[in-house]
Amino acid sequence: MESIYWVMAWACHRKCRHCYEDRFRPYVRGALEAVLAEAERNAPRIIANLPPSMTYLDLTDPNEDGTLPSKTGRIILSGGESLMDPVRERVTYPVIERLIAKYRDAGGVKIVVQTTGDLLTPAIVEELLARRVWMISVASIDDYHVGLEGEAKQKAFMASLTAMFEAAGMRASGVAQQNRKWLDEAGPLYSFFGASPDAWIGKIWPRGRGWQNGLSTATMADNFCARWSGAMNFLNHQYSGSEVSIEPDGAVYPCCIKTKLPIGNLTEDGLIDILDSLAGDPVYEALNAGQPQRMGLTHGWSLETFLEKSRTTDPKGRAYANLCIGCDRFHDEVLKPRIEAAAARRRARIAAE
Repeated sequence: MESIYWVMAWACHRKCRHCYEDRFRPYVRGALEAVLAEAERNAPRIIANLPPSMTYLDLTDPNEDGTLPSKTGRIILSGGESLMDPVRERVTYPVIERLIAKYRDAGGVKIVVQTTGDLLTPAIVEELLARRVWMISVASIDDYHVGLEGEAKQKAFMASLTAMFEAAGMRASGVAQQNRKWLDEAGPLYSFFGASPDAWIGKIWPRGRGWQNGLSTATMADNFCARWSGAMNFLNHQYSGSEVSIEPDGAVYPCCIKTKLPIGNLTEDGLIDILDSLAGDPVYEALNAGQPQRMGLTHGWSLETFLEKSRTTDPKGRAYANLCIGCDRFHDEVLKPRIEAAAARRRARIAAE
């Protein structure tokens, strides 16, 4: 598989108003221990059920003879904040070590640690590199992160972190060029991004606190499903373009935005088994094609019905329409029984083998 986005724990030291998930927030005392214990308990089972290999065939870069090169995929470790105390020592570092060990003799894996960056120190950078992290991705370069409002503060913040990274022997990634060449770069690398107006997430997903605060400016023209981190190509796990998202309890989703319901759970089933059990299903093939408006065609939802279901009023009382809203409503009204049936078929097949 090319990419897995894993939210390891809900704990964060921030509570950003644009965040797509309300569970990302500060926790204290018993609540913090609960989210840490959940992550520690589930991580080994999640890792055991990840693909046996994190390699994929790159459709975008064929060899001269037309064959497809095999390349090493990546696992993006995120939160919350993956580098805060005590998440870093109890969850993040053990997960990195387990992943490196799992894939050491299976083609390897590129580990990306995503962070807000404000907790980074030279010592933490060295600890990450010692564990063979391929990239540190700083995901806070926007006006929504308190203390980073305005271009001047953002430039100063990036300059400070750049000096720290380069002192540790890291190089700037080419990911900002918006092409796939950066995937072949040798690490260790660093990168910066955020929910700035011109960014791929700049319209703000209709999720979490961003939705509650009326910050999404997406329209029907903004098909998040067909963008990177959307569901498009999620079923094509052998090839480039496939990515899924995992939550701390093991729930797996076809997109980072997260469908209303998960497609399975990695504490119970293997990821490849889950994906293969959905292949050929018209609902999930529509998501796989990046066309959520077609997911209900075999269930009495015409395109017109889906588009009408995609209209709503946001929490600020404004008219709003986006395909993610239609997808949510289809999950609520139609899809839950199909997900349960797919899980039952998957377990029956495994039991028969």
